[in-house]
Amino acid sequence: MSRIVARHGWTLGLLAILVLLFAFTKVIQPNFGPTGLDSLSRATLPFAFATAAMAIVVIAGGIDLSVASMMAVAGVTTAVMMDGAGTGMTLFTVVAVLVIGLGMGAINGALIVVTRVPDIVVTLAMLFVWEGVALLILKAPGGAATPWLREIIVGPFLVPWLPKSFVFLVVCLAVVWIPLRRSRLGLSIYAIGSDELAAYRSGIAIGRTRIIAYALCGLFAAMGGLTLTMSTGNGEPIPGPYLMASVAAVVLGGVVLGGGKGALLGPIIAVFILRLVRMDLTLMSVDPNVTTIVEGTIMVVVVMIGGVLAMRGRRQ
Repeated sequence: MSRIVARHGWTLGLLAILVLLFAFTKVIQPNFGPTGLDSLSRATLPFAFATAAMAIVVIAGGIDLSVASMMAVAGVTTAVMMDGAGTGMTLFTVVAVLVIGLGMGAINGALIVVTRVPDIVVTLAMLFVWEGVALLILKAPGGAATPWLREIIVGPFLVPWLPKSFVFLVVCLAVVWIPLRRSRLGLSIYAIGSDELAAYRSGIAIGRTRIIAYALCGLFAAMGGLTLTMSTGNGEPIPGPYLMASVAAVVLGGVVLGGGKGALLGPIIAVFILRLVRMDLTLMSVDPNVTTIVEGTIMVVVVMIGGVLAMRGRRQ
């Protein structure tokens, strides 16, 4: 038990904070129940996938500022292709959007590897490129999601306190992350984030591994855009507030900004913590502008602390 606590102490601490926040929510809102939990889970879905996308590239020693724009491309593509579509077209759309996400991420990674321009510069430029693509596909909010697909993430699963959206999130993340984490590719991603020179001397193909890491980032971003359209019922071409939120959740979740350390569980718990804080402020009737200030302050402080810790880690 002591070994488990020592190894996963940060994640267990985040889990304890989340439990306390749920207890606090119940105190300030006695009527909070399965319906409120379902709403929280559905609202968290796109943020969770954006965080998973960011976590993979951060573990690989990089960063991707175009996550929100890739989500927008995936969301509007889903809304346009599913508008009035039947079951066959809907399934084709899901597969196509995921492939598009992989492609967008791979393009980001290839540009970084080929040009050797810092990833923060390349992905900042691609942020505007993908945003422009989203606006070309859909100039204003519109389109539609297939009704039966939306039902996948709405309501409880088997028991009242288990939202379908949470089960959907866990399944999607597990299908990609568990095989990746235990594979040679997963070890290579951690290796290039920890020490690129040592990874190169160990025979790891640095460029190929980095491109795959960004491609997986694009895949999770596409899942986020897909679930956003499933939640709202239409496509939104303007990127949402997912970039800063994903970075904050990644750092709060225990992923080191320098790369090489971290996993997905901690960041996903951190996402729920950040969204629950926002919901509690809303339930307490705090001015929306003040809520935004508080949320932004938390994100900035978390990212700054993560940056300081990463710099200290490099010096050591």
